[in-house]
Amino acid sequence: MSVSRMVVISGFAVALLLVAVLEGLARRPGSRIPTLGDVCAYVMQYEVGKLPVGRIGVLGFWWWVGWHFFAR
Repeated sequence: MSVSRMVVISGFAVALLLVAVLEGLARRPGSRIPTLGDVCAYVMQYEVGKLPVGRIGVLGFWWWVGWHFFAR
């Protein structure tokens, strides 16, 4: 395995760990940090006229994740 691949994998592992830590901090009683579910709900309610831009953005994000990590 090349060094650059290990650096990228390590970077994603660190990012995932930071998200998990942030979610843990958000779920403490009295925390002012929004949970990941709260952030997703806020983004998905965004609309321009009748066009659900937030939902399209979340769908596009999941498409990108699936394309880059699961399509081989």
